[in-house]
Amino acid sequence: MGLRIAIDTGGTFTDCVWVEQGRVKLHKRFSTPGDAGAAILAALAEIGGGGGLGAGAEIRHGTTVATNALLERAGARVAFVTTAGFEDTIAIGRQARPHLYRWANETPPPLAPEEMRFGIEERTLPDGTIAKGVNSASLNELFRAVHARQPDAVAVSLLFSFANPKNEKLVARALEELGVPVSASHQILPEFREYERGATVLINAYLAPKMGRYLLRLQSSVQQAYPGAGLHVMQSSGGIVSALTAAREPVRTILSGPAGGVVGAHRVAQLAGYNRILTFDMGGTSTDVALVDGMAGGHLQTTNESQVMGLPVSVPMLDIHTVGAGGGSLANFDGGGALRVGPQSAGAVPGPICYGRGQLPTVTDANLVLGRLDPEGFLGGQLTLDLERTRAIFAKTKGRLASPEVFADGIVRLAEATMEKALRQISVERGFDPREFTLVSFGGAGPLHACALAAGLEIPRVLVPRMPGALSAIGILISDMVKDYSRTVMIPTAAEGAARVLAGLGRQMRELEQLGRREMPGLKPRAIRSLDVRYAGQGFELNVPASTDFAARFHRLHQRRYGYADEKRSLEVVTARVRMVAASAPLAYERRKARPGKAAQALVKRRRVWFGGKPLAAAIYDRERLRAGDQLRGPAVITEYSATTVVPPGWRARVDSWLNLVLEEARHEN
Repeated sequence: MGLRIAIDTGGTFTDCVWVEQGRVKLHKRFSTPGDAGAAILAALAEIGGGGGLGAGAEIRHGTTVATNALLERAGARVAFVTTAGFEDTIAIGRQARPHLYRWANETPPPLAPEEMRFGIEERTLPDGTIAKGVNSASLNELFRAVHARQPDAVAVSLLFSFANPKNEKLVARALEELGVPVSASHQILPEFREYERGATVLINAYLAPKMGRYLLRLQSSVQQAYPGAGLHVMQSSGGIVSALTAAREPVRTILSGPAGGVVGAHRVAQLAGYNRILTFDMGGTSTDVALVDGMAGGHLQTTNESQVMGLPVSVPMLDIHTVGAGGGSLANFDGGGALRVGPQSAGAVPGPICYGRGQLPTVTDANLVLGRLDPEGFLGGQLTLDLERTRAIFAKTKGRLASPEVFADGIVRLAEATMEKALRQISVERGFDPREFTLVSFGGAGPLHACALAAGLEIPRVLVPRMPGALSAIGILISDMVKDYSRTVMIPTAAEGAARVLAGLGRQMRELEQLGRREMPGLKPRAIRSLDVRYAGQGFELNVPASTDFAARFHRLHQRRYGYADEKRSLEVVTARVRMVAASAPLAYERRKARPGKAAQALVKRRRVWFGGKPLAAAIYDRERLRAGDQLRGPAVITEYSATTVVPPGWRARVDSWLNLVLEEARHEN
């Protein structure tokens, strides 16, 4: 059998993990922003060496191509086609004010400007009845109008096509003659809410040409170099799909890499015995945080209410919050002399100052100046960090601050304030007490800052897994093959009628499951059914398992989320959902017997490290030499190939049976 290799492309590094002879191996390369596939192909060549990857190798990819295309507004020229009279729905949006007291709410320009919006005379009623069909004359007229605008892709979202897609199928089929990708809402998102459905399909069309070219070219290159190899892609929902599916539905890959990190963190925390976790993934460009409440069923929760660049994305996505604070985040002084950090990033090119090419201070440079990074031991010694050059540039750019160390300390504090705010948003602001959770820290830069964030939010412990810099890739490696299906149903119900509702939905659920099995050939997926439920008259829903007690589950969840529940009020089942899951081969984690130790065998040296504005003598440890049961006290720095962990004064670290680092402030220790 060939290797199964997971590759996570980040803003600075491309991480590769695979299992060879029962051991997980890791390889890192600098990313190639101009052509993300170049770093992947180079990494595969280095992994395979002279022997190749083996017959039937499987390449799993977490990609940022869709994310970057949205953030940079570098997608396709899209024609948006809808029912006549509703062409401007995509621009009008919802009349909600995200900032109540701001006079003018700035919104990004629509992905389809006015001249690229087209209507066709047709009408489907809410119950699926075709009140007005599509005739050949209107199709020909639409074709000529769209063709004249020379779009790169087309998005089709007709009124109530989720109830009956007949008209939409005819329109999509006619526009396929243009020879460009056509995204139809009955395939991408057969659900109600015209604006959200239209926006999601529009984003899919906006990304399809670029993502399609990238994935198909990468797949071709992989298969030419390694005959029989397959390429799969990580979805934002935490599951794997084929490259062809991802190329056709790129809207499902917007949080591809970060989703792998949440999957990996959840698995590691489960093994270590922690069910309630906050994930903290800090890479070179951004920081991604998420909350996983294992007490609420143990499954990773997805949301259909995400927003990207001010646009709704209503396909299932793990509930991940992203902020522009990473190791490569740039620091500067604004016009008023205040220090700012991010969201702009140095990326892989030119990168931080200490990598040799950058000219502007970054968070990574600040950690080096503070002594928290080892200049000779970075990436296992493969990259020597230029401390002298970094200090010289910091001295020139520090403004009126007293020293490079004070400048560096300010940069780190500001970055940590941004990340602490992100953690607060997903916990405190949603009714969760962070003191009841464990912070799982990973990413190349995460363990440098984890203890400071935990202290700020009074989180009792930090868990740093093995190979933290590659946990997103590990999550991609262990993720299951997943396909999500949905159908809006709008069924009123009362608690005593739950069984009748489920029986009535049985046929539609089975149809979705049959569709999933057809689209996952050669696999044996299991079906997970769920329902979007709301109180009658509400404008939002909560997702609960499709069980006979779904009403009671809804009331409990509503109480937790919003602080109240009304068990006498009628309910409405809005959308039926089916998730088809085909399990991947599990990754065997080796558990060691813990024996008390003081980590003396892992002590490398001692050096000055700055904490709280002053230098302290800190112990430097090599994580590869730590054994299960070892304990050590801060101030200390623990180095390894993929990351560096900082243990501040007043904190202790121990190595558990799974070789995770568990860090606790002295006052929180059991």
